[in-house]
Amino acid sequence: MSDVPVKPAAQADNEKPIFLVSYPKIVLLYPTFLAAIAAGLIELSLGQNDMAKHSLAWGFLWLFGLNIVVLAFDFPRTTSLTLFFLVMAAVLGVVLGATNFPDLLPAVTAFFRQIKPQANSTFYFLFASILGLIYLFVLVLVRFDYWEVRPNELLHHHGFLSSLERFSAPSLRITKEIDDVFEYLLMGSGRLVLHPSNEPRAFVLDNVPFIASKEARITKMLGALQVQLREDVLPPRGDGMPG
Repeated sequence: MSDVPVKPAAQADNEKPIFLVSYPKIVLLYPTFLAAIAAGLIELSLGQNDMAKHSLAWGFLWLFGLNIVVLAFDFPRTTSLTLFFLVMAAVLGVVLGATNFPDLLPAVTAFFRQIKPQANSTFYFLFASILGLIYLFVLVLVRFDYWEVRPNELLHHHGFLSSLERFSAPSLRITKEIDDVFEYLLMGSGRLVLHPSNEPRAFVLDNVPFIASKEARITKMLGALQVQLREDVLPPRGDGMPG
């Protein structure tokens, strides 16, 4: 039989490194990216139906506007998120009322009838291609700047020459902050603040995806490490003490 000790599955999971990446906010535009692809495909099937093309353009612009608002403003509380949806619902109600009931708001109806946005499939696909190209560059660049949490150390990989900074992981303090409800809904992202021991500065990582699961894994890893360190300092059995 082999004398090599077998680690429990839970302990092995705790020892797996955890990678932390701070993404730029433009990744939150992925709903617009998907909507541009979908709109391009739908436009190909509309033929010469101008009214449907106008409705498609309005829908795309509406979603794009909502997505831009997510990037431009922070909604730290659910109350602000509720207020935002109420305002958007009111604006949408006015637009639909003016469209379906022309005599209700004649001035608004006349205004919107003059605006007939339209775009062909080439525009939608080019829009999606530009965002896709930016996302490709982002995926490449984050490979040169990320953090790695291990049971005994915190590593910062950065630079094209793979520069590496090491910090002590024991006694590492972490702070999770959800500054924007929209960002959390779109990618489960938030701010993670790392406070290494014996280090005067704190490291702030913005827009970390799936921050709740990452924070839970780090806490579990560090908690298991602290328990293991406490067990190591206990006196060995067989020293004459009862028990």
